[in-house]
Amino acid sequence: MATNPERYMEQPLPFGAWLVQQKDRGGLIGQLAAGAAADRRFPKSGDVGVIRAHLSAMQAEGDMFAALDDAELDYLCI
Repeated sequence: MATNPERYMEQPLPFGAWLVQQKDRGGLIGQLAAGAAADRRFPKSGDVGVIRAHLSAMQAEGDMFAALDDAELDYLCI
């Protein structure tokens, strides 16, 4: 009997989707997530690089880039 262990492996949530889920969190990550949730063009399936480019295109404040860095560290720990 052959087994397929890959089917049992859970696919990780994309970073963008994970970030949107943080919208009720406090601090700058929560502010970034709330803005992402309200942005219809936010790349929910994007990785950190895609989201950083999106923030640049939106001319986000520097604090949001710092929050993105912090959020990335949190995401990598899950």
